[in-house]
Amino acid sequence: MPRARNAARLVARHTGAMTRDEERGVRPVSWYSRALPRIGDAGAAVFIIASGFVPFSDNGLRPANMLTLALVVAPAVVLLFRRRWPIPALFACVALYALAAFTWTLWPGIVLAIAIAMFAVGNRLPRATTLIVALVAIGAVILINVLASLGSVLDPRVFAAAVTLAFAAAAGDGTRFRREYIVAITERAERAEQTRESEARRRVSEERLRIARDLHDAVAHQIAVINLNAGVASSAIETRPAAAQEAVRTIRVAARTVLGEIAALLEILRTDDGAEVPISPQPGLDRLDDLVTQFGDAGLAVTVREEGALSTVGGATSLVAYRVIQEGLTNAHKHGAESRAHVLIHVDEHLMRIIVTNPVPAAAASTDRSPPTTPVEIGSGLGLVGLRERVATIRGVVEAGPAAGGWRLAATVPLSREDD
Repeated sequence: MPRARNAARLVARHTGAMTRDEERGVRPVSWYSRALPRIGDAGAAVFIIASGFVPFSDNGLRPANMLTLALVVAPAVVLLFRRRWPIPALFACVALYALAAFTWTLWPGIVLAIAIAMFAVGNRLPRATTLIVALVAIGAVILINVLASLGSVLDPRVFAAAVTLAFAAAAGDGTRFRREYIVAITERAERAEQTRESEARRRVSEERLRIARDLHDAVAHQIAVINLNAGVASSAIETRPAAAQEAVRTIRVAARTVLGEIAALLEILRTDDGAEVPISPQPGLDRLDDLVTQFGDAGLAVTVREEGALSTVGGATSLVAYRVIQEGLTNAHKHGAESRAHVLIHVDEHLMRIIVTNPVPAAAASTDRSPPTTPVEIGSGLGLVGLRERVATIRGVVEAGPAAGGWRLAATVPLSREDD
């Protein structure tokens, strides 16, 4: 935003678009920009007044009395108000032109004054208004010339005055259009800057959520395995040395796995944009047996029931299905009872449904009205939040809550043609 505003100020300053009707936030930034309109007013006033003292063969005007001197000075004074009241200033100059024409005291400065006032109208008013005012002013000047000289409308002086006013109106309208164009492109640049910042924040947020989900999916399960086996090892080290040794071996395997996953994530985070990062294959339903074996080694008895052709499910759907089962079994291992869980995978033509159930401790399954102890209440709940976000990416839904005799995690995922 600050850079866009500074660029707008520089563009407006060097293109001369700094005027007093800049309500859009672009302001003059130097004394020169503020003084430039006054310098122009002074120059126009000097020319208008000085031209009244130059002898011409057709009229020989030399302001010798107060009336003619006031007539020469009046247009320069009227032009000082053209920025605030452009139309009244224009027609005041036309009235002075008529007075000079009917008194045979015309001088070039009065034509310049009308042209400057016409430019101010085109520079500050809409195009339709400028066109109407210009036609009226041109018609008035032509009529004044014809009536004052009793000549023809084809007189060269009439044509010159009309062309001068038309050119001034066109120049003023072109200047206004250019200024509005600069304002428009400045606003567009600011909106583009805001859009880029919003898009950058959105991408950063999405990337943080993705990393959080991947970290939870890759690490949380292994940390749970380490925690549970550490408890087994500490309690069985004296009475059951063999069980303690098995638990320690399981901890070592889980620790190596989690260290590898963390190293892979850190490599991705430390890699510069555009660099190729070797990404390990993402797990899917084809690795479901390995997942069940891991939980079996950790002490969780898992039964799996498959309905339909799981081989037809692939891509992102297979990855999400794997993560749903992993999250359900991890929660069952951490918070369930009886060290067992059941997985149902049903695949039909359009949908895949995954249900993971497990018993809960007896205190949680009591018949009172208090809610049972759930993974969400015991843990942080971020696992289910991330799971819902992951399933939502493929237009699926997740349901989690108490069921008859335990806890139930269910996910329904639509199957796309790519999965067939």
